[in-house]
Amino acid sequence: MPDELFPIGRFARLCRLSVKQLRHYDDLGLLHPAHVDPSTGYRYYTRDQTRTALTIGLLRTLDVPLPAIADLLAGDDETRERVLRGERDRIDAELRRKRAALHGVERLMKEGLGRKDISLSHEPALRLAVQRGSCTPEDIGRTYGDCVTRLMTAVGEVQGPALGLFPVDLTPTLEIAAAVQTPVSPPGVLIETLPATPAAVIIHSGPFEELSLTYHAVFAWIHEHGHTPRGPVRETYLSDPRTTEPAQFVTRVAIPVDGGEQP
Repeated sequence: MPDELFPIGRFARLCRLSVKQLRHYDDLGLLHPAHVDPSTGYRYYTRDQTRTALTIGLLRTLDVPLPAIADLLAGDDETRERVLRGERDRIDAELRRKRAALHGVERLMKEGLGRKDISLSHEPALRLAVQRGSCTPEDIGRTYGDCVTRLMTAVGEVQGPALGLFPVDLTPTLEIAAAVQTPVSPPGVLIETLPATPAAVIIHSGPFEELSLTYHAVFAWIHEHGHTPRGPVRETYLSDPRTTEPAQFVTRVAIPVDGGEQP
């Protein structure tokens, strides 16, 4: 006796999914219909497929990405363990981000954006060895780390702390750079000179995830004092992230400005 076939709408209700979701899972190869009517194109499923459909739905409610679900369903034990490790890391990172966001909200409610430790400084010209990268705003940390690794591999002698160069505007794709002062010109490394400029300057103490609050305070100060911000923003890392706890990070943020009162 052939398996009972359920139309896609009924099967969706049985598995607490939508017809749109089932069609999407079919397109991705996660869950194909047991039968497709060649004349109408209607999709049909069997009762034996409900466990797979319910598993996919449950994993999606837990925010497991669809590619990871595909590996979990089709992979061997080693693949599933690799996917689970990746999900643990992803969730841990998300929890850290949310804790940092909550701390940022608490600081904002307590301190506001009216910081008194912002000053207008005349930043000197800097001769820098630079490595550049492109990324989304969410991927700045990893991309900057890659740039630093390439830069330190190519540059032998370094003067002073590492810098990060960032645009003022947050666009979908950002051009960022890692930079160090160097008296030499290593082969294969871009050498740039940042011009001298007036800049609004603040010292940020704490993890990089809380820099957004500091930036907003500086931008508020810039506009209140009649300046116009321009890039690149200069972040100077006064503590070594490799040997310093994130809560103890010290970062000097300098945002070049035009107009307003000059130092």
